[in-house]
Amino acid sequence: MNRFLIGTLTLLAVALAVEVPQVQPKDLAAQLAKRGSAPALIHVGPNVLYRSRHIPGSIYAGMAARSEGLEGLKAVVKDMPRDRDIVLYCGCCPWDHCPNIAPAIALLKQMGFTRVKALYIANNFRSDWTDHGYPVEP
Repeated sequence: MNRFLIGTLTLLAVALAVEVPQVQPKDLAAQLAKRGSAPALIHVGPNVLYRSRHIPGSIYAGMAARSEGLEGLKAVVKDMPRDRDIVLYCGCCPWDHCPNIAPAIALLKQMGFTRVKALYIANNFRSDWTDHGYPVEP
């Protein structure tokens, strides 16, 4: 238990220090509408949100605030090229309270990924993505 707590606290400290490159919802929606080479889209928030509605083509990795979510994220990206465009998103709560984005970014940077961004969701997935008419699938 002590080892788990220390590991979790260390990961959170690293996550807080990580700069989070962002993409705005309107920009990602425009990129996806072009039907060109889309980034890998990975949901790192609660499964209930993903099951409710998610961005088409996105993959559920698990809540990155939890060790099992980080393990899920590792499994999702293990065979991806390290220079692959990746967009992570959550949408569980306002951006400045999200416990999932920073640990996910930190993990992927630690794994050597160089083109990782987070979808900037100011309030929540519904109001910042779905309500704007951007694509979703159940």
